Amino acid sequence: MKKRVSLILAAAMALTLGLAGCGDDTSTSGSGSQSGEDTSLQYVQDKGTLVMGLDDAFPPMGFRDEDQNIVGFDVDVAKEVASRMGVELVLQPIMDWTANIQELNTKNVDCLWNGLSVSPERQEALTLSESYMENKQVVVVLADSSYNTLADLAGKTVVIQTGSTAELAIDDNPEFKDSLGELVTVADNVRAMMDLAVGGSDAVVMDEVVARYYMTQEPDQYRVLDETLADESYAVGFRKGDEALKEEVEKQLEAMAEDGTLAEISNKWFGEDLTIIGK
Repeated sequence: MKKRVSLILAAAMALTLGLAGCGDDTSTSGSGSQSGEDTSLQYVQDKGTLVMGLDDAFPPMGFRDEDQNIVGFDVDVAKEVASRMGVELVLQPIMDWTANIQELNTKNVDCLWNGLSVSPERQEALTLSESYMENKQVVVVLADSSYNTLADLAGKTVVIQTGSTAELAIDDNPEFKDSLGELVTVADNVRAMMDLAVGGSDAVVMDEVVARYYMTQEPDQYRVLDETLADESYAVGFRKGDEALKEEVEKQLEAMAEDGTLAEISNKWFGEDLTIIGK
């Protein structure tokens, strides 16, 4: 009798473990369904929130103001999109930007929306929205420096943000990369610019949109070289296969472009409409 009871208990435990394993697989699925159905939009609507993963040290797209509130162009746009979708926007800073896709795939965030440049690697790993703004990878130097060309930086120290497409841009320009004395990576562009300001480096490679913002804040401090390293564009990143959520966000962005809301937000942050949706 004892042997029979033991066999029954063992079978029950095996069934329980098997069901638990199925539940784990579902929790990390982009669609949220074992059937393969795309429920990404329904998932956001049901919980009533759109969790936006961002780098909170990436002005003017997303950064902290003097009161430590997270503000920025992308933040304002995402708030309007979420409002039109009937959900609340939740801002979730990602401390280690190199782990941004992992944060997305484990459902800690629903999208990556913070000056996210389109790249072949991201196209492979993510579902990307249509591009909403163009960008370039540029070189920023101190205004009073003697550097005017990429060649002038031979043997010098250049700083970039870890996990940014500035890394890809430099890798795609091996002659420039090999000419550098040292290539330093830091956690965010705020630190990169602080390092440049105090003379710890000779230049920073970063997004043109971000560089221009710094120049408007301190017009006599920085200068951007005429030569650029890469042409890019910004998009919103979603989990691979989350087409329904992507299409809903795109629909709202297109509506905002049509009614002038997108241009209004761009003018607030850049003094002109830099968006490219519907153009």
